[in-house]
Amino acid sequence: MKIAEALQQMVARLDSADLCFGHGTDNPSDEAFYLIYGLLGIDFTDEQAMLRELSAAEEALLEVALKRRINERVPTAYLVGRAWFAGHEFYCDERALVPRSPIAELIGGSFEPLLAEPAGKVLDLCTGGGSIGIATALLWPNCEVDLADISADALALAKKNIALHNLGGRVRVLESDLFDGIDGRYELIVSNPPYVPLQEYNELPAEFVREPSLGLISDDDGLQIPLKILRDSVDHLSADGILVMEVGYSHSQLSERLSNVPLLWLEFEQGGEGVLALTARQLQQYREQFK
Repeated sequence: MKIAEALQQMVARLDSADLCFGHGTDNPSDEAFYLIYGLLGIDFTDEQAMLRELSAAEEALLEVALKRRINERVPTAYLVGRAWFAGHEFYCDERALVPRSPIAELIGGSFEPLLAEPAGKVLDLCTGGGSIGIATALLWPNCEVDLADISADALALAKKNIALHNLGGRVRVLESDLFDGIDGRYELIVSNPPYVPLQEYNELPAEFVREPSLGLISDDDGLQIPLKILRDSVDHLSADGILVMEVGYSHSQLSERLSNVPLLWLEFEQGGEGVLALTARQLQQYREQFK
């Protein structure tokens, strides 16, 4: 069987399986392409590969992966072991969430107009596998980046990604419960923290339950962790620093809770919502509102 035939058959089976596509793709065609090319280590730009004959071993490999995707609802990124974020490749497994934040678009635009110049020190808080912080380090060759997370497993994955991009001299990991283990100040703090209410988590498609719940669930209607970050981040920002934080679909609850705070909600051409930005001065001014 040629790869093109395998792709066609896989698309049909994925399409009829009532799956959720929310971990890097949004349709069965892209999912099948990701699964085949990713598992077989084929360059995604290699169109000629479609004409190649699959070996019996390759067919068996794809069949096992496809059954896991359909029957066990394992996200394709975990099956492949790799994900792409902000144009860069990352190791990806069940120790951390699959990278998919709209913050990738901010990185692609050099965080303009939020920052007038590259940040010298950056903190990626609740980093998971490190994609946001590492992509930022790749954007700005002279900046130093700290990747912080409460999960030692996630940080072990982040270390693999640091090594993958040869950034050991500028990027380090910090095991920390939010800011508890953080010293110093940063020009930019970026965070994609847990923000999913427990009730909503219990209703998520099975694919999301395959991810570590530690990276998803937050108490108080999803706002407990985001509010703590808003309250404490000013202690770790430079005077002209910026906080960028994603709260996803919890943005309406946060806006209602903080109706007196001028939250800047960012807009994205490539889709996505629920990412806010506040300056250090604003965080200090409205700090009492974040309790």
